Amino acid sequence: MSETDTQTSNFIRDIVIADREAGLHDGRVQTRFPPEPNGYLHIGHSKSICLNFGLAEEFGGKCNLRFDDTNPEKEETEYVESIKADVRWLGFTWARECYASDYFQQLYDWAEKLIEEDKAYVCDLNAEQTREYRGTLTEPGKPSPFRDRSVKENLELFRAMRAGEFEDGARTLRAKIDMASPNLNLRDPVLYRIKRATHHRTGDAWPIYPSYDYTHGQSDSLENITHSICTLEFETHKPLYNWFISELGIFPSKQYEFARLNLNYTVMSKRKLLHLVKEGHVSGWDDPRMPTISGARRRGVPPLAFRRFCETIGVTKFNGMTDIALFEHTMRDVLNSRSPRRMAVLNPLKVTLTNYPEGKVEVVDAINNPEDESAGSRRIPFGRTLYIDQDDFMEDAPKKFFRLKLGGEVRLRNAYVIKCEEVIKDESGTPIELKCTVDFDTLGANPVGRKVKGVIHWVSAAHAVKAEVRLYDRLFSVEKPDADKERNFLEFLNPESLQVIEGMLEPELGKDAVTALEKAASGGQVPLREGQHPHDGPMRPFYASDLQVQFERVGYFCLDPDSTPQKLVFNRTVALKDSWAKRK
Repeated sequence: MSETDTQTSNFIRDIVIADREAGLHDGRVQTRFPPEPNGYLHIGHSKSICLNFGLAEEFGGKCNLRFDDTNPEKEETEYVESIKADVRWLGFTWARECYASDYFQQLYDWAEKLIEEDKAYVCDLNAEQTREYRGTLTEPGKPSPFRDRSVKENLELFRAMRAGEFEDGARTLRAKIDMASPNLNLRDPVLYRIKRATHHRTGDAWPIYPSYDYTHGQSDSLENITHSICTLEFETHKPLYNWFISELGIFPSKQYEFARLNLNYTVMSKRKLLHLVKEGHVSGWDDPRMPTISGARRRGVPPLAFRRFCETIGVTKFNGMTDIALFEHTMRDVLNSRSPRRMAVLNPLKVTLTNYPEGKVEVVDAINNPEDESAGSRRIPFGRTLYIDQDDFMEDAPKKFFRLKLGGEVRLRNAYVIKCEEVIKDESGTPIELKCTVDFDTLGANPVGRKVKGVIHWVSAAHAVKAEVRLYDRLFSVEKPDADKERNFLEFLNPESLQVIEGMLEPELGKDAVTALEKAASGGQVPLREGQHPHDGPMRPFYASDLQVQFERVGYFCLDPDSTPQKLVFNRTVALKDSWAKRK
C-alpha cells in the first residue's frame, strides 16, 4: 500500500509525499504550529493545528509549537498557557516548545550581517512617511532619503537603537531590496522598530523588536522546518520569506499556503473577540458561545469532532465560507455514538398518577446508549408523581399531535402508557398539573386493542435532581455579522444566544455529575486520543465538560465547571436537530 492510500489526500500532503519520494531533507518531515500569544485560539486555528500536527504524525516526523512573540504590547503568558492547553486537548503533543524570543539575539546578529553587506539600513522616516514613500499597487515607491547611509553609520545607529538611545518610533531598520517591486512586501520592509514595552519572557531587555516578516522565516530555518504551512494571506510574503533565507545563507525552509477556515454566524478576528470579552457581551474567552477552542471545550464539543470536521472540509487553495451547520452535524455524529442517554425535563409539568399506589416506588430498565451495546443499562425510579415537559402536553391538540392531550394516551419512555383524565390550571389558565391514570398491563408491552403512537420522557418527582441548564445557541443572528463595514458587528448579536432555566434530571445523571466533579478536582486524566488505552500514549487532564450526555429527545449536554455537588450546571452542546435550517 502506498502512502497515498492511507489518508484523504490534499495538495499539501501531496507535496510532502513528493518531497519524500525525491529524498528531500532525507525524507524528513518537520512542521510547526506558530500562533501569536495575543488571544485565545479559535476554531479557525484548529484547521492549522490538525494539518501541521497531522502531517508530522502521519509521516513519522515532528511538529514544534512555536509562539511568535514579537509584539509585546498584546502578548501575555495567559494566552501562552491557554494555547498549550488547547493543543493538548485536541489530542496533539509537540516535539519542542519554542518562542521567537528565543532567537532575539541571533536575529539581531543576522540584522548586523545584512547591514555589513549593505542590504539593510537605518531609516528616520516616521510611520506615516514610510507609508507615503512606499507607493501603491499601481505606482512604484520612492527611495528613503536615508537609504544610502554608509555601512558604518548604519551599524552605529542600529547599535544605538539596541542600546536604547532613541525614542520609540524614532528610527527603524529596513531591508534594502526594491522600492519599485510590484510586490509591496519587497519595498524595503521594516525589520526592527524601537518599542519600549515589557515582554512576557524577556522583560525589558530589548528596546527594539523584530517584525513578524523578519522573524518568521528565520525561526523556521533555525528549527529546520521542512514544510512551513500558513494561510493564504501570507502568499504575497513568500518572496520576502525566501529573500531572507537566501541572503543569510541559512537552512532553506519552504512556505506553503492554504485557505483559512471561515465559519458563518460568527467572527474570527481576535480584535473583535477581545472586544466581546472586554465589553462583557460574553462571560470570557471560554464562554460556550465564543468560537474559541476553549469555549467549544466548555460547551462540550469533543476533540474528535474538531478533527473530523477539519478532515471533512479539507485543505484547499480557495477561500470560502463554511456553514457552521456542518460543524454541528459533526458534533452530533460523534456525540451520538459515545454519549450515554439520560432523561431530563427542562420545562417541568407535574403529573399525578391517580390510580398508582401512594408511597410505591418501582424501577424500570433503560438502555444507556442504543449505539453502543457495551454501554449497558441503568435502573430508573418510577413513582406516583412525575414531571414531563410542558411542550409534550396540549389540552386542545391538533390531529397529528402524538404526545399527551386531554383524554389521550402516551407512553412514558421505558415505562407505562398513561391517559390524561383532568387538567389543573392556575388563575391565568396555564396548566400546572395533570391527573392521569396508568395502564398497568403496558410495562414493556403494547396496549391491547389500540395503538399509542407517542413516546415522551419523564422523571420521578420524588427522585429528581435540580440543575441549572444553560441553553446556548449561535452568538450572532446573521450569517456574516462583520460583512457590512458601515454597521457595527455587535448590532447582530443574537439576543437568544443564552437562556438559563431550571431543569429536573433523573438521579443517575446527578450521580454521574458528582463523580465527574470529583475526578476533575483530583486531577484525573483520560487518554490523549479518545478511545485509546491509557498505556498507548500520553494523558490529558479530565475536564468537567468531559461528562457528555444526551438528554433524550432534547439534545447533547455537558457538565459545566461552574458546577458544585450542591448545584449542578449543564450546558447545551448542540440540539438534536438543526433549528436554524427552518429560518433560512
